[in-house]
Amino acid sequence: MKKKEEKHRRFSPFNKDIAKSLRISYNVIGNLLLLFLIIGLIGLCFAGGVGAGYFASLVKDEPVRSYEDMKNDIYNYEETSQIFFDQNIYLGKLNADIEREEVQLENVSQHVIDAVIATEDELFYEHDGVVPKAIMRALFQEFTNASVQTGGSTLTQQLIKNQILTNEVSFDRKAKEILLALRLEKFFEKEEIIEAYLNVADFGRNSNGKNIAGVEAAAKGIFGVTAKDLSIPQAAFIAGLPQSPFGYTPFSNDGGKVKEDINAGINRMKTVLNRMYTGGFITKEQYEQALSYDIRANLTPKKPTSTDQYPYLTYEVEDRAKDIIAIQLAEKDGYKEEEVKKDNDLYYQYRQLADEDIRHNGYRIHTTINKDIYDKMQDVAKQYEYYGSDKPEEVKDSDTGEMKTVQEPVEVGGILIENTTGKIISFVGGRDFERENLNHATDAPRSNWSSMKPLLVYAPAMELGQVQPGTVIADTPITSGYNPKNYGGAYHGLTSARTALKYSYNVPAAKTYKNIMSKNPVSYLEKMGFTNLNKIDYEIASLSLGGMTDGVTVEENVNAYATFANQGKFVDAFLIEKIENSDGDIVYQHEKVQNDVFSAQTAYLTIDMMRDVIRSGTAASLNSYLSFSADWAGKTGTGQDYTDAWFVATNPNVTFGTWIGYDTPKPLQQNYKGISYSKRNLLLWAKLMNAAHDAEPNLIAPKNRFETPGGIVQRSYCALTGELASDLCRQAGLVATDIFNAKYVPTKVDDSLTRGKYVYVKDRAYKVPSSAPSEFVQEGVMLKKEVLDRYNISSTSDLKRLLPNTSKWGNLVVTEGKGITDNGSKPRQVNGVSSRGSNISWKANSDNDVVGYRVYGAANHSTNFKKVASLPSSDKLSVSVGNNPAAYYIVAVDVGGNESSPSAIIKIGDYAEQKPKTEEPKQEENADQNKEQKNKNTDQNKEQKNKNTDQKPKQEEAPASSADDNKAP
Repeated sequence: MKKKEEKHRRFSPFNKDIAKSLRISYNVIGNLLLLFLIIGLIGLCFAGGVGAGYFASLVKDEPVRSYEDMKNDIYNYEETSQIFFDQNIYLGKLNADIEREEVQLENVSQHVIDAVIATEDELFYEHDGVVPKAIMRALFQEFTNASVQTGGSTLTQQLIKNQILTNEVSFDRKAKEILLALRLEKFFEKEEIIEAYLNVADFGRNSNGKNIAGVEAAAKGIFGVTAKDLSIPQAAFIAGLPQSPFGYTPFSNDGGKVKEDINAGINRMKTVLNRMYTGGFITKEQYEQALSYDIRANLTPKKPTSTDQYPYLTYEVEDRAKDIIAIQLAEKDGYKEEEVKKDNDLYYQYRQLADEDIRHNGYRIHTTINKDIYDKMQDVAKQYEYYGSDKPEEVKDSDTGEMKTVQEPVEVGGILIENTTGKIISFVGGRDFERENLNHATDAPRSNWSSMKPLLVYAPAMELGQVQPGTVIADTPITSGYNPKNYGGAYHGLTSARTALKYSYNVPAAKTYKNIMSKNPVSYLEKMGFTNLNKIDYEIASLSLGGMTDGVTVEENVNAYATFANQGKFVDAFLIEKIENSDGDIVYQHEKVQNDVFSAQTAYLTIDMMRDVIRSGTAASLNSYLSFSADWAGKTGTGQDYTDAWFVATNPNVTFGTWIGYDTPKPLQQNYKGISYSKRNLLLWAKLMNAAHDAEPNLIAPKNRFETPGGIVQRSYCALTGELASDLCRQAGLVATDIFNAKYVPTKVDDSLTRGKYVYVKDRAYKVPSSAPSEFVQEGVMLKKEVLDRYNISSTSDLKRLLPNTSKWGNLVVTEGKGITDNGSKPRQVNGVSSRGSNISWKANSDNDVVGYRVYGAANHSTNFKKVASLPSSDKLSVSVGNNPAAYYIVAVDVGGNESSPSAIIKIGDYAEQKPKTEEPKQEENADQNKEQKNKNTDQNKEQKNKNTDQKPKQEEAPASSADDNKAP
């Protein structure tokens, strides 16, 4: 009943009116809503069209990028180039504005990946490059100027901003970013995108204060671990840095010191950890444990860079790498290497491009340097205590411009080269890179002095057939043109080329060089890599002794010496073996550069001559300094006024050379701590080699010796002329033996000697006149006068300079052109008679015709003097007479047989004169009468003799003498 009533009331007329009104209202409202919806849709379409048009206008200039284009852009991030020792041993990084080290995603801790996604892009694996909601939120915050901005960029967009676009804040840039992000997501997998992001993101500074980018550089530079080994709190700290790299970094730009306040970075880490926890990436336990991690205590300490540890090597590698890359860049542009090197402006342009290239493109530069040898050599150079004292030098102050006095130390340069390959195994660039950034091994040209002699004089002369080791050269004064002196000022007469090099005589080297100057011997230096030759030097003879206008580096000098070890082939030295790009592809591989310079025979002969330098020549002390043995051959060099000291030596495996001197040329101390300047350099050379031998004994001390090539023969020759020995040369004991290039063995027999009789007057030999007493006539091997002409000796007065002062030359004489004649008077009395034990000696008579001396003696208790000895004037003026008591006197004998008056009597032993007898006065009177008559006869003879003298022709006139010469004794 109630239901029916209710139904009735619901559909009563009154209710019907209400229902009708409601239906009308609903219809009106519905139509209005539909109208508004249509209008809204039309508005949205219009707004969307306007927005789309506006968006299209923003990106209309953006090119449609292909996959390859985007790949190149995304992976085109700067990476620091790395250097490696030989055997792929890591050395360090080159200097760069920002340090970066590429890493594959598989080598990155998952904690880092999770931390970055949780913090920067929680929908990374869901979106297609952009998140509309995030963009709208960012736009709302931008338009409302909201104080809290959560950002709207995905990791993909951030990658686009960093690698393709800029950091410009504009709708134009944002529109392009969205477009490119969408496109990038179509080309790349999510793993590729996150990997690229982790390699390009900025992470502040490392413990050295260097700017760093990429997660690998961040892990190593902040915590001292690889990206693969980062813990949860470490990963969270690093993941938080990109939002404000230099605000959150714990290190300052002041050498990498830890900031006093690093709370900003720690708070950011806590935010990241919270997002990792709420995002489900870590557990609550891991979260709470990570919050207690002490960041400050686990920061890595400052690490020495390659520049700190190996300044000379790092900068040398950098410099050479620039040269290599510069040429490659130029060749890509169509230039040839020769063109670039000749054009300084063009070369500089490509060097600049190469500098940018090697600093930012992540090259792997592999060197030839042996780390063990290099390290040991640096230690020796630092600890060596015999360089010499520092000396004052006036320099200009870089700040004030005023002159100031500084103490300049003795510097050192040394380099070790493998002969057959040209590899630079090690070098010493100097004592202190901080004092002066100059590599004294590779970039400090100096005159090489006597170490030039094998390179420019003897080897070229042998190659040209002008000289062999046994060639005889007169070490006598040069009378015209360039006239150098030997060390110490002495001359050594006839000497072999071998001996001249052994003792480093200057005059024979200069004479030899003059003989070959017309044949352009400097061309041999050019073939051996000398790059600082000045055209002025080509025409000056002093180049033969190493005097150069611009000098030569230690590297070039040593490299040239390796030519002899390589059988005359020059192999250009190199330091960089290969260069790889960041993908591991080889972009440069060293190719051996070799020149034929000398024949194998010339090279070996030079080696053999230089062996003598070390055996018994100017480097003889070396053997006592070395701790090992090898077949060494080398040469010393001393600067004018002792400004430089050189030593270069080679064995069948390696060549090593050292130089010491002041940067501003000044004399080295001739003696320091009891060691001469030359021996100080030899000792340093030996210590460096001993250290190298400790590291690589098989390389430094090969057991094999230099091989003798075919065409080398041994021959005897006459040391007088270098020609084949004659019988007379053998009789004179002047035969020597040496090795020769078979092409240039002497064929002529020496004919410079003869045999004959002669007498000596004042150490000069004369042909025998008929009046000469036979007891003073000598017979032996005589040197023909023509030989003097051959060696430009003007007279026999220079004979002593020509003939070495040794026993084997003692009996060789040259007779004067004019004969000797009697001067018409008796010789003067012999003076200076003295005795010592049984020896009697006297002074030489000054007369010009004395050919010898007679010794008269009388036994004890007797005045009956008899001749007991005769000595030619060429002999030593002394005689042994025994110990029996006796009296003696000496007389000089001239060429006419005339004797001087007796010298003072000298008594030997207990000699006593016999006393006269008093009972026979008549006999004494008769003796006086006889003496008087004898004196008269003497005066008459003298008068007649003087008359005869006056009647002699002028051309036979005896040499002029003083008035005292004619006085009676």
